[in-house]
Amino acid sequence: MIHKTWDKSETIKKVQCVHANAKKFVVDNVLTPGKVYDVKNETDEFYFIIDNTNRIGGFKKDYFTELS
Repeated sequence: MIHKTWDKSETIKKVQCVHANAKKFVVDNVLTPGKVYDVKNETDEFYFIIDNTNRIGGFKKDYFTELS
């Protein structure tokens, strides 16, 4: 149930969305290309961020680039 407290957890890093062109899913209504998002959790394939709906969402890493 750790996913219920991710929005209150510390930000791990910041990533910038580079595109919202998904093949299978609709993500262009929750991600904005060029916008910087706070990463709350991360796996090998996904970033868990607070998206445009102010909720935690898991998105593939290929939508983003890491900021230094």
